[in-house]
Amino acid sequence: MKKLLMGAISATAVMAMGASVSAQDLNKLYKDRTVTILVGYGAGGTYGRTSLLLGAHLSKVIPGNPNIVVQHMPGAGGLKATSYAYNVMPKRGKNFLMPPEMIVASKLLRPKKVKYDVKKFTWLGRVFGQNSTLAVRADSGVKTFSDLKGKEVIVGSSGKGSPTFLIPAMLNALTGSKLKIVTGYRGSRKMQLAMEQGEVQGLALGWTAWDSAKGDWFKGKKQFAYALVQSGYAPQKGIENIPMVKSLLKNDEDKAVARMLASASVIGRGLVLPPGAPKGLVAPLRASFAKITKDKAFIKDAYKRGLQVNPISGKDIQKVVNDLMNIPTPIVKRARGIIFGKKS
Repeated sequence: MKKLLMGAISATAVMAMGASVSAQDLNKLYKDRTVTILVGYGAGGTYGRTSLLLGAHLSKVIPGNPNIVVQHMPGAGGLKATSYAYNVMPKRGKNFLMPPEMIVASKLLRPKKVKYDVKKFTWLGRVFGQNSTLAVRADSGVKTFSDLKGKEVIVGSSGKGSPTFLIPAMLNALTGSKLKIVTGYRGSRKMQLAMEQGEVQGLALGWTAWDSAKGDWFKGKKQFAYALVQSGYAPQKGIENIPMVKSLLKNDEDKAVARMLASASVIGRGLVLPPGAPKGLVAPLRASFAKITKDKAFIKDAYKRGLQVNPISGKDIQKVVNDLMNIPTPIVKRARGIIFGKKS
């Protein structure tokens, strides 16, 4: 009875939170409580590892030091978890979502299929961003991107909301590449295993996922795989010699479509609060997030896990997301048509 009463008091206090919340208020909210980070992919990949990294360290800087656990809900390239977070997730400040990096592009490209309003999520911050990089097995007969125009290559994908689908689909439409996309894989590790076993010949994954798990594939005289092209706003460190998607395109309309999908490199791996979460929690939680991404122990642990740390503040990434949602309608319609067809 006492526990139920305390829970009711806590819920009432949270709902009443206004523009600011004191450390004492947060301590009452989070002390002896559990906070859940929801991830739309399987364990082992960069989403899983980043969520575990945050789970191990974020509690230290949130007043009350809550216990943080990770929940996986894979499906549709992260869109299943995102829809759950938007429509069902509890909104009292004890549930966070690690949004898929294509959260903005997916909303723009599939407005009838995607059941969320991306502007209503509240970003707390980003740990790192990465460029989606298409790589193929060395025995596929493809060594450069131009080779893809004359040879079909099978690539794996976790779903239509993922860069593993959207990047190959865009390349097929804009460059004439012959990438055959097979969906249904859950997480980068399982896709990499499928590629290693010859089930698929290539993948479009974030370079950090490649480098941290299969970096040896791209080294030596008898390397296992070749990186062909990267999608982002600027070349990623370590693969500066790999061409950017935009360098393969000639007209401005095509480049605008590529830039829209390149937004994944900005979204990266971060955390959001679901719509309706108390506004008073935003500033202190953003401050906690910013503090931990500057912590030496956090950074050291990140690199130990094969991850990077190049953060963007919650306020700044929120602005980027809102600006991306204002991409001119003709560009969005063109991208939607060439990737999914006019009915999407």
